[in-house]
Amino acid sequence: MRRLVGVASLVVVAVACAKAPTERVYQAVPVETRDIVVSAQAAGVIQPDTLVEVKSKASGEILNIKVQTGDRVARGALLIQVDERTPTNALAQSEADLEVAKARLQNATAQKNRSEALYQAQAITETEYETAQLDYANAKAAVVTAQVAVENDKIRLEDTDVRAPISGTVIEKNVERGTVISSPTAAVGGGTVLLKMADLTLVQVRTLVDETDIGKIKVGLPATVTVQAYPNRPFEGEVFKIEPQAVTEQNLTMFPVLVRIRNRDDLLRPGMNADVEIHIGERTGVLAVPNAALRTQRDVASAAALVGLAPEAVQQQLAQTRPADSTRRASLGGTTPDSQAAAPAANTITFQGRTVTLPEGVTRQQVEALFQKMRDGQRPSTDEMAILQKIRQALGGGGRAGGGRRAPTEYQFGGRYVVFVVRDGQPQAVNIRTGLTDLDYSEVVDGLTATDSVLVLPSASLLQSMQSFQERINRVTGGGGIPGVRSNSSSSGRR
Repeated sequence: MRRLVGVASLVVVAVACAKAPTERVYQAVPVETRDIVVSAQAAGVIQPDTLVEVKSKASGEILNIKVQTGDRVARGALLIQVDERTPTNALAQSEADLEVAKARLQNATAQKNRSEALYQAQAITETEYETAQLDYANAKAAVVTAQVAVENDKIRLEDTDVRAPISGTVIEKNVERGTVISSPTAAVGGGTVLLKMADLTLVQVRTLVDETDIGKIKVGLPATVTVQAYPNRPFEGEVFKIEPQAVTEQNLTMFPVLVRIRNRDDLLRPGMNADVEIHIGERTGVLAVPNAALRTQRDVASAAALVGLAPEAVQQQLAQTRPADSTRRASLGGTTPDSQAAAPAANTITFQGRTVTLPEGVTRQQVEALFQKMRDGQRPSTDEMAILQKIRQALGGGGRAGGGRRAPTEYQFGGRYVVFVVRDGQPQAVNIRTGLTDLDYSEVVDGLTATDSVLVLPSASLLQSMQSFQERINRVTGGGGIPGVRSNSSSSGRR
């Protein structure tokens, strides 16, 4: 018995909730002038824009280190000196080999000259003459080889002085005096990293931006960076790169965004935690309406019923007042018809700026009615699907209308919406175009004036759920009273 009473009570509460939309549940809010600022916030770490690992091409013992961490050095400045005894000995040996090669070349040259004279006098054979020519060529090549060896040994000797590859700051030192290092050109392991240098006049922050905001971020947007060391001093930067590959952190899809900052006062240092605010857009003194007042074509009918208007009349009114340059998107693979182009012929229709001749047996009125039905969220019939297929074939796409290309968005932010305004004391549906939007308000680009008031309505999902719940209640009760439950009016009458 208690279970039946509980169920009946729930149904009564549900019926009361389902009937709630018939009461006035909206609020008229004046269109106001305000500033709209949109930004994306994220966290990251300060990194040097240019980071170089310094290695020595020479192997051996470190004899002297000229710099310490934090020192700023110019490009080409001496950093570390490596033991030069082995390169010096190799250079002396190669210079001696060069002297020997030059002496042999002199002898080979004299022998070549004599052999030519004797060969002209037919005093030697042709084989002896060719042998003298070959000895001369070998001696000449030996001199070139010895000269190359001398130059290489000079370079190896110069490599014992490790110099700065860039102008920057020494941020890390990995070796000390007396350390024996290996050369990256000779050792398999890649050589010993001696120092790390960075150009700290230009730093960057690598931050992760949520995928819901990444579409609004473009290269070149200004950004403000703050660090804990200087909480009251913001640093100005700009977005210079958006990584194409997303990363997943804690089941969230993020995109790395790099923000570059000029570190003129050397206050920012690698490793500092930074908070980044990317300034996406800003509008000052523009007309704005609450986002809760915006309605799409799909939920216009439910909103119209909520304010006491006939949905069919509202749809007809919106179709007549829709701007001629509006972008109408139908569920045709991104095809955007523009039926209000200048005086189209009766057997043509305009898609994305293309005037297409309709197939035989299909009229423009049929096509417009079909698109209106699809915009209202209704499913086309079998005959209408056949018309749709003929239109696709006429467009030449075969499968997807317009070759599968989607019309470019007219604006980076905002779009086309419908709002209900109070004019002459009565609610009325109006087509508007919005611009920049934050979480609360949207900029009004076209369709409203400062004297209008818009109606803030419950969300479309709430209305749909309430209507669905009402339909379920009607199916359970058959549209009448609930068995075993007496209404307030009947009980009061019996009293």
